[in-house]
Amino acid sequence: MLVLLAFIILFHITSAALLFIATIDNAWWVGEEFFADIWRVCINNTNCTEIDDSIQEFSTVQAVQATMILSTILCCIAFLIFVLQLFRLKQGERFVLTSIIQLMSCLCVMIAASIYTDRREDIHKNNSRLYALTSDGSYGYSFILAWVAFAFTFISGLMYLILRKRK
Repeated sequence: MLVLLAFIILFHITSAALLFIATIDNAWWVGEEFFADIWRVCINNTNCTEIDDSIQEFSTVQAVQATMILSTILCCIAFLIFVLQLFRLKQGERFVLTSIIQLMSCLCVMIAASIYTDRREDIHKNNSRLYALTSDGSYGYSFILAWVAFAFTFISGLMYLILRKRK
């Protein structure tokens, strides 16, 4: 039982770490001479421009930013609730509250990655001054980590739903 508990805790911490990296790191769209994310666009590692309300489609970028931040916060809250439920639940009860919050985190990261996947091309085309050199890029590791975090938080949410408290 302790091995299973350790695995679940490690899996949850890994999910949170993936969400933090995907949200913070600057590699959602990368190329030879540039990298861009949901916070800024950098060319040659020295010339960085923050993404602010002066760009078109800023509300789309804000939606991605907000849902990634919300996903990370919900994942951390779910972990704290899981630890509290370990001590407060009666034997045989399920970790339903933890599961619901973790699945909400999963939903938020899915929404953020889906919006970015769908709207990235429009954001880059409508802001050609900022994204002039980014046409030959590809999705970076932060974007991929966001989708991996989606899978991890989904699996984790299902594990909490199935898991029962034992002695």
